[in-house]
Amino acid sequence: MTLAGAEVALTAAQPLAPLAARLRAEDRALGATVEALCERLAAVEPRVRAFLPEPGRRERLLREAAALRERWPDPARRPPLYGVPVGLKDIIAADGFATRAGSAVPAESFAMAEGAVVRRLREAGALIAGKTVTTEFAFFDPGPTANPHATGHTPGGSSSGSAAAVAAGSVALALGSQTVGSVIRPAAFCGIVGVKPSYGRVPIDGVLPYSRSVDTLGWFTQDVEGARLAAAVLVDGWDESAAAAVTARPVLGVPLGAYLDQAEPAARAAFDEQLTQLEGAGYGVRRVEALGDIAGIAARHRALTTAEFAEVHRDRFRDYAALFRPRSAMLLDLAAAIPEQARVAGLAGRAALREALYALMAAHGIDAWVSPAATGPAPEGLGSTGDPSMNLPWTHAGLPVVTVPAGRTRDGRPLGLQIAGRFGADEALLAWATPIAALFRRTG
Repeated sequence: MTLAGAEVALTAAQPLAPLAARLRAEDRALGATVEALCERLAAVEPRVRAFLPEPGRRERLLREAAALRERWPDPARRPPLYGVPVGLKDIIAADGFATRAGSAVPAESFAMAEGAVVRRLREAGALIAGKTVTTEFAFFDPGPTANPHATGHTPGGSSSGSAAAVAAGSVALALGSQTVGSVIRPAAFCGIVGVKPSYGRVPIDGVLPYSRSVDTLGWFTQDVEGARLAAAVLVDGWDESAAAAVTARPVLGVPLGAYLDQAEPAARAAFDEQLTQLEGAGYGVRRVEALGDIAGIAARHRALTTAEFAEVHRDRFRDYAALFRPRSAMLLDLAAAIPEQARVAGLAGRAALREALYALMAAHGIDAWVSPAATGPAPEGLGSTGDPSMNLPWTHAGLPVVTVPAGRTRDGRPLGLQIAGRFGADEALLAWATPIAALFRRTG
């Protein structure tokens, strides 16, 4: 038995697809999975701190596992996520759990009914492993979570705990949210798969908003196959037959210019090597000047999201200002200076950016865009969650994005490749990501 606090590897293989298949097929696997989860948390949580503490977690999960067996005794009839423990970012309401949003503000301030996404998980047979750490209000003030690959480095944010929990092998699936780069960046920093679907394809009721016009729920796994399994449960209108029908390799676009220049030299060099590997494997790669107005895009996005953040939290700040952390309070101050026309311009800019990207795709025969998933590997220290600049334009346009592990720095920190597809074409994007991820596993 593993002893809590003992020196153990803080990362472990836990791909979702094979775990889910085993749980559906083997009666004994469910209890063993619950016990393994609790043992894993006892071993790694003192150093990773991905989950909020929960007294009696083991007993609760064993009771819920017994209820699952009673509900679905026939392996042939078990749903796709039967018995899979799932971590939930602590802005997502779930019956039986308080929502604290990474804040000292009283939990009753965030009370919400459980939303569709959690109901879908439960109906698919998933077990809620617990709440995972988030930055305050899914903004920038971080919690205590460390990167399992290098505990002196950030796991990214704002979905810090969800990414770290999957990288640690504590759970095979965890949910996060993205308003700028809060799924894709931590996935890259933690060396796992992160999916941010098209805006609006996953319901966000029962989720504490940051910016209602932009917020998108996403998820983390160690395998693209598992990410597709989760998509079939979470995404409105998911068509697995459409994903299965995708066989041709995509032509990949590289957005040259001011946007790509935001990447650190080491990240840019790694990206160039990733492109070389893709071309060597037979992928068409088109280098195109794009996103030259990245500063303007970022300004419009931040004006929109900051104004909407203030709408969400204005009354809460009035009542609990002393409990807000500094960066959250600062954002509310900044919101007061944003004119209404800037918010309107931010909304209009989303559609305009999407159409501009589509025009370039049509002109150059591009199926999807590729870029570094972050400006560099996970920075040192836990006081910051890193720079989301590489994620911002794709989120602003509402496009579906997936990041796959794509190598490491010389000191072992993970790097990710970010792939952005057409709005609503999430099935094709994840189908394309499967062989791309496999390529980097072979060459990594």
